[in-house]
Amino acid sequence: MLDIALYEPEIAPNTGNIIRLCANCGANLHLIEPLGFDLEEKKVRRAGLDYHDLARVTRHKDYQAFLDYLAERGEYRIFACTTKTTGHHVDARYQDGDVLLFGPETRGLPADLIAALPPEQRIRIPMMPEARSLNLSNAVAIIAFEAWRQMDFAGAI
Repeated sequence: MLDIALYEPEIAPNTGNIIRLCANCGANLHLIEPLGFDLEEKKVRRAGLDYHDLARVTRHKDYQAFLDYLAERGEYRIFACTTKTTGHHVDARYQDGDVLLFGPETRGLPADLIAALPPEQRIRIPMMPEARSLNLSNAVAIIAFEAWRQMDFAGAI
């Protein structure tokens, strides 16, 4: 199973869309605080529609608490999904238990967090040179479905 982690997400509708995405592809969602909104906000509920009950969402008080959680769970790899690298998301070889880590919408992942991961675990979505970035929920969908495809869409009908 794949894990998607949002580091300090800021925009409620993006998180709602990602909740729906996780419910549909079987991924676990991790929200690393602080959040830029209340999970009970109407915008989160509306974007996630009735998928909140189908998604597995875990909140972590900070990044270290998230890492502690992963360590207790066992072996894992974190992929930093960032525009600040050269490795493309389709070149990674994903496996069960991998974590796709995304940063906040307005600033992305912190440089020290990216640098703490091996270069082969820093991935980006190819874009045109003048483009800055994709919408967070779109980026999560692109990378998550590539990872799930590589795992033969495990659990899908």
